Amino acid sequence: MNLEQARHNMIAQQIRPWEVVDDQVLDLIMRTPREDFVPPPYRNLAFTDIALPLGHGQVMMPPRLEARLLQALAVQPDESVLEIGTGSGYVTALLAQLARHVYSVEIVPQLKQAAEQRLAARGLTNVTVDEGDAAAGWPRRGSYDVIAVTGSLPELPQALQQELNIGGRLFVVVGEAPAMEALLITRVGENHWTRESLFETELPPLQNAPRPPRFVL
Repeated sequence: MNLEQARHNMIAQQIRPWEVVDDQVLDLIMRTPREDFVPPPYRNLAFTDIALPLGHGQVMMPPRLEARLLQALAVQPDESVLEIGTGSGYVTALLAQLARHVYSVEIVPQLKQAAEQRLAARGLTNVTVDEGDAAAGWPRRGSYDVIAVTGSLPELPQALQQELNIGGRLFVVVGEAPAMEALLITRVGENHWTRESLFETELPPLQNAPRPPRFVL
C-alpha cells in the first residue's frame, strides 16, 4: 500500500469535497500519519471514509469530519484546548500541533494509555491526557479557548459553554440519530454565545452523555 498516495487521495476525494479549504488544516493532515493512530487490524483502512472501531464501543471519526472540526475551530498557537474523548489520539495530535496546550479527557483507561503512547511517540509534549467523564464538562483544568467534543451529545450541557473563555469556540455534534447537527458555539460576552449550524452528520454518543428527560404517556 502506497501510504502517501492513499493520504493524498483521502484529502483530494474526501476532505476537500467536504468544503475543507484551509491550507493549514490540509497541510497538517498531510504530514500527520493517521495510520499510526489506527488499531493494527484496521491499518489498511486508515484513509477510508468510515468510522473505525477502537474497541470498548468507541470509534475513530471519518477523516472528513476530523478536518471540518479543525477548520471550524481555527485553533491559534497561544490557545488552550479541551478535547472531550481522546479516542485514538489522532485528533489530539492534530490539535496539539496548532495549540499552546491540549487537555484531553478519555473515559476508557485502555484508550487513554494507548493514546498517550502514540502521542509520546510523536514527540508531542504539550498534551495532558486525563482519565474521566467529561460529557458534562471538565472544570478541573479551568476554562478554555477551544473545546472539541469528539462524540455526539443528545443535548448541549450549559456547563460546556460556561467553560469557554470569551472569544472561545466549541465544536459539538448535538442530537440523536438520525437528526444530528454539528454546531460551532462562540462565547462573545460574559453571558452571550453565538451558535452556527455547520452541517448535518451522524456520530456515536459520548459514553454517559446527559440525556433530556423522556415523557412517557
